[in-house]
Amino acid sequence: MNINRQEISRLAGFVGAALLIAGLVRNNIQEIWGWFNLTLVIAGGVLLLASIILNIGEIIAFFRGRTGRLGTNTIILGIAVIAILGVLNYLGYRYHKRFDLTAEGLYSLSDQSKKILSGLSKDVRVIRFDKADDQRLTDLMAEFKYNSQKIKFERIDPQQKPEVARQFNVQRMGETVVAAGERIERPTGSNEQDLINAIMKVTRDQLKTICFVEGHGEKEMAGTTPEGYGTVNSGLKNENYQSKSVNLVTANEVPTDCSVLVIAGPKSAYFPQEAAMIGKYLDAGGKGLVMIDPETDPGLNDMLKSWNIEIGNDTVIDVSGVGRLFGTGPAVPLVGTYGEHPITKDMGRTATFFPLARSVKTGEAAKGDMFFTDLLKTSDASWGETNLQGNEAKFDEGADKKGPVTLGVTASKKTGEKEGRLVVVGDSDFATNNYVRMRQRRSFLNSINWLAQDEDLISIRPKSMTNRSVTMTESQQRTFFWLTVLLMPLAVIGTGAYVWWKRR
Repeated sequence: MNINRQEISRLAGFVGAALLIAGLVRNNIQEIWGWFNLTLVIAGGVLLLASIILNIGEIIAFFRGRTGRLGTNTIILGIAVIAILGVLNYLGYRYHKRFDLTAEGLYSLSDQSKKILSGLSKDVRVIRFDKADDQRLTDLMAEFKYNSQKIKFERIDPQQKPEVARQFNVQRMGETVVAAGERIERPTGSNEQDLINAIMKVTRDQLKTICFVEGHGEKEMAGTTPEGYGTVNSGLKNENYQSKSVNLVTANEVPTDCSVLVIAGPKSAYFPQEAAMIGKYLDAGGKGLVMIDPETDPGLNDMLKSWNIEIGNDTVIDVSGVGRLFGTGPAVPLVGTYGEHPITKDMGRTATFFPLARSVKTGEAAKGDMFFTDLLKTSDASWGETNLQGNEAKFDEGADKKGPVTLGVTASKKTGEKEGRLVVVGDSDFATNNYVRMRQRRSFLNSINWLAQDEDLISIRPKSMTNRSVTMTESQQRTFFWLTVLLMPLAVIGTGAYVWWKRR
């Protein structure tokens, strides 16, 4: 069999095109220019180019002929159709509308996450070091990338790229790294909250400090006992805050690095110089969360009055009976009504409870540059009890405050270029390890977020998937099997056979 040079050159063209396509496809799948892929592309390109050069006369003659002209028109039309489809595909990818039909919104980012991502000014790399693809993480990162062009996501096999694993000091398979410039974070999880927090850590200039006042019997910041604040303190760390205890007795002023000052249920009065420090800090545009329990006098009344806030000399009683559903008594009032405020905007109609709380009230709704919000309110079936002697609680007209009773307020006022912010709650037990649950934890953390002027962090909480499995009896399982596996397929086959027979 004789094969001339022209046939060899044609065959080289087909082989070259095949090698070129194979190299490009392999590179697209592996996302790496290895030596083998590069060899395929170079060899294919050389063979294809050589074939074109050796057959240039035949190619020109073909396109000049009638068949060539028709073929050229077909090729141009095909290219135009492909181009139109490509443009439509890009527009559909970039500006498409997706609908998340899950009850928990599992496949949608929170509005706060979207705002944070759209406001990124630095490029952020999210790298998953693993052999296998994590589909959930891939889907989540697709949402991240959709909301910000600054997000770059890649999966790297540390065994194929050990130098990259060493660069990021990767210790185990399945580790996720978030990096921006020289800053690196290693989130413990791969959900929305963990990744957003890591992104904020690597893009923020500095961490904010939450200062807990100590020295007068306040709740212990990192305490692990039922009366401690260890749980909410861990929540602060998860939301990119650092916390520390401060003793104002030995200080000349509130530390300048305190973004928020927390006063959590003092049992004894502050010394006059301490109260003066707190007042000076807030009046200079500081931020404070003050939680005062019933039957205590921390010596902060004058400071609070300067903010037009007054704490009641009472204990709030709730006889609505709703507390029984949560295993509480009348001395644990439930709050189901919230003021319109960033702290409570995601609370909806969920109930929160405040063990042994006192009332809090403000003056006028607005006073000059000062603004107030009644944040937490109990039901009508409650009141502020001023006399608990004999362990009997009953409403006394004229002496007790009739419900609904306000348990928490916010205040803000302009001080030059700064804005002072204050949250006052008539209870400190709600955030302790003994009582804190998701709703109470949310109230505390949202308050800190607002005070620290981090409203973007409010409500970025992990989403949980509801178990929607169906439990069937053995009889129901048999019925389901016969209907779906046998009867329905047989019905379709029988219908098809009948139609075929009639047409035959």
